[in-house]
Amino acid sequence: MKRWVVMVAVLAAGCGSNAAPDPEPQPIEVRVARIGSSSSAGEVTAAGAVALRRETALGFTSPGRIARLAVNEGDRVSRGQLLAALDATTTASTLATARAERVRAAREYRRSAALLEQGWVTRQRVDGAEATLRAAEANERSAGFQASNARITAPGPGVVLARLAEPGQVVEAGTPVVVLGEAGSGYVLKLAVPDRDTARLSRGAPAEVAIAALGDEPITGSVIEIAGRADPATGTFMVEIALPADPRLKSGQVGAARIVAGGPADRALAVPPAAVFAPRAGQGFVYVVDPKTRKVAARRVTLGETSDSAIRVTGGVRPGEIVAVSGVDRLAAGQVVRPIGLPR
Repeated sequence: MKRWVVMVAVLAAGCGSNAAPDPEPQPIEVRVARIGSSSSAGEVTAAGAVALRRETALGFTSPGRIARLAVNEGDRVSRGQLLAALDATTTASTLATARAERVRAAREYRRSAALLEQGWVTRQRVDGAEATLRAAEANERSAGFQASNARITAPGPGVVLARLAEPGQVVEAGTPVVVLGEAGSGYVLKLAVPDRDTARLSRGAPAEVAIAALGDEPITGSVIEIAGRADPATGTFMVEIALPADPRLKSGQVGAARIVAGGPADRALAVPPAAVFAPRAGQGFVYVVDPKTRKVAARRVTLGETSDSAIRVTGGVRPGEIVAVSGVDRLAAGQVVRPIGLPR
C-alpha cells in the first residue's frame, strides 16, 4: 500500500510540472534596399575623333595632269581661292577644236539656207546642216565647261584637311585631290556606337566630352545626328556630338563622351549586385522582404546589364519592393528577418 502511495505521488508531481518550451530562433539581421531607389539616369560612353561636320572631297570633272597644287594640309582658305589646277593644254585644245567646228557648222547652215531659198537644195539638206550646227554648239559648251572646271576653287571658307595628289600626277575625272573642311559647319565628335546603345540615344541628348588636347576640363555638347543605318563592317552607328567653338579644336583629335541616355533600357529597375544569388543564363533570384511580416520570399528575376554598382532587372520585381542585400546565403523562403536600414 505504501508503495502505491509513493507511485501516485510521483505521477502527480510529474503531471503538475510544466516543461520549458524551446526558445524561438532569433531573426537574422540583414541589410535591405528598395528597388529603384538608388537608380540614376543611364549614360552611354564612347570614344571617337574630332572632325568638321562637313568635310568635302574635291576633284576635277575631267581627266588630266595636275599642273599646280596651291595649298597644303592645314592651310585656311577663303571662298573662291584657287586650290588646284590641271594642265590647260588638253582642255584648251579641246575647246579650240569645238569652237572651230561650231563656226564651220554655222557657215554651212547659212549657206544651205540661202541655197534653199534659190531652190538649189532640198529641205532635208538644210535640216541636216542645222542638226550639225546644234551638235557643234553642244560640244563647244561641253568643252567650255571642262576648261572652266580644270581649276578647283574653295566653295567657302575652310581648312585643308588632306592633300591627296601632287603636281605632275595624272588623275581621272572625279578623283579626290583635296579634302576641305567647311569652317562654318562647326566641329563635332564622331563616335561609333553599338546598336544596343544607339537605341537609347536621341537627338538633343546632352553629353560631357573630354578631349586630351584641350586639357582636363570637360566640355559640354549635345547629340545632333544619329546615323540611319549601321556600318556593314562593324555593325556600329555613327553618332555626332556638336562641340562649342574653340580655336584649339582640330580634326583628328581624340575624345571621349558620356551621353545621357533616355531610352527604354534606362527605365529598367536596378538592384545592388549583392542582392542577386544563383545567377544563370540571364536569370537569378532575390529575397523580397515583406515590410509588415518581415518575412522573405525568393523571387526569380530576369537580369540585364551588370555594373559594379547595380544590376539591371527587366522582370520579376516591381518598383518600390524591398530586397535583402546581405546574408542572402543564410536565408530561406518564409524566414523572418530583422531589416537594417529599412527604407521609409
